Amino acid sequence: MLILRRQKSLLLNSIGIYRIPFQSYLKLPSNQKAPKSTHQRPKDARKPPPKPRKTIPFIAQLKEIDDPDAAFRLFVDHEDMGFNHDYPTYSALIYKLARSHRFDVVESLLNRIKENDVPCGETIFIALIQHYGKANLVDNAIDLFRRIPTFNCTRTRQSFNTILDVLVENGRLSEAIGFFKRASEMGFRPNSVSFNIIIKGYCKNGQFGEGCKVFDEMLERGVLHSIVTYNILIGFLGKNHDLDRAMTLFENMIRRGKHPNAVTYALLMDSLCSIGKYVEAKKMMFDMEYRGCKPHVVNFGVLMSDRARRGKIEEARDLLVEMKRRRYKPDVVIYNIFINYLCAEGRATEAYKVLVEMQVEGCKPNSATYRMMVDGFCKIKEFGRALRVFSAMLSSKHYPRAQTFSSLIVGLCEDRKLSDACFVLGEMEKRNIGLDGEGWEALVRIVCVGGAVCIVDLDQLVPLVVQELEEVEVEYCVLF
Repeated sequence: MLILRRQKSLLLNSIGIYRIPFQSYLKLPSNQKAPKSTHQRPKDARKPPPKPRKTIPFIAQLKEIDDPDAAFRLFVDHEDMGFNHDYPTYSALIYKLARSHRFDVVESLLNRIKENDVPCGETIFIALIQHYGKANLVDNAIDLFRRIPTFNCTRTRQSFNTILDVLVENGRLSEAIGFFKRASEMGFRPNSVSFNIIIKGYCKNGQFGEGCKVFDEMLERGVLHSIVTYNILIGFLGKNHDLDRAMTLFENMIRRGKHPNAVTYALLMDSLCSIGKYVEAKKMMFDMEYRGCKPHVVNFGVLMSDRARRGKIEEARDLLVEMKRRRYKPDVVIYNIFINYLCAEGRATEAYKVLVEMQVEGCKPNSATYRMMVDGFCKIKEFGRALRVFSAMLSSKHYPRAQTFSSLIVGLCEDRKLSDACFVLGEMEKRNIGLDGEGWEALVRIVCVGGAVCIVDLDQLVPLVVQELEEVEVEYCVLF
């Protein structure tokens, strides 16, 4: 028995457990470190590689399709062949349709999900609420939020916060406050994210005082302020050039044990730049590291935006060089700063060089990049080049805004390129995006010359024009 106890003691000692109980680690002096375990993992022992995800053929095919109608046909074809669609396949198609604003088909699929009793996660509803919000279909978003339980899916605070944010972002603060006040009735306890959304809403409305009341209410209800909470208020004060109060709040934040992040400093730097204190803003970026916060790309972006906004593109480029020298990799936002201001100055050709440069550097353009380039070329009447960028945008699966579509159609009509204008119009139709009055007027003018119809193929244009003319107040000729 003694030998067994001795062996057990040696075994426990060998793995660093027996000599010092766990509780004693909590009592070690601050200058004394806990002993390291002598147990080491064998060098050749490795974690087994993660199992590869099983590829679903339908989803793989769906990813290769851009046309939402073709995607839906693929869905139906698989169904006709006896394939039983489940949550992953339904959600994959719904995401694609929502991005194309085909919400009519989305609702049809949601009805199928309910009829077939397909188990759903809350994630798909959160994404759809966000898409409805971006499309300004707020009532649809509210309705979907209320319908989530009918899909045998439990609503959580995440979907609650999502609908709050959609309401605030679409200027419906009073309704957001109504939801917020009824949170407990719906089974939710608001967290810091919920409060932050309401504070943001008040600040967007210019009601800083009301936002401060919600700020105080957080502590009364046992919800701690987050860095985001402070950033919202600091950002509001900075935009309104109230730098003194912003700095006071900044110091108060530090006293309460909240460590400012790169965004906090960026907001203060932007405020300094807005009142012409660029040198002080630049000093703040280089001083922030001494206060325990490493500069981030966003801080360089603030300085570059200020220089570019004031027409000092070369100084902005110097900052880009400095950024790379310090081993910060520029992201798409940084490159977009250059593209935006170059296009605004009518220097779209130079902006295009930046677009090429960023791709060579391994940075992929986003929707904003392409949109600015299309608008930039339209501004200098280079509609052919604008169309090429537009085509690249579509091939990379980014979607323009309605205004970008319209600007391009108007420009192509000015160049009398009807077939190209019809191509752009067709892409709008695929995405269920309506053309504005200016766009329709431009199309009608190119089709009708002095009361006579141009000799062009109108098969694809006439039905669309006839469908929309009643909604658009323009002078037009009869197309027959």
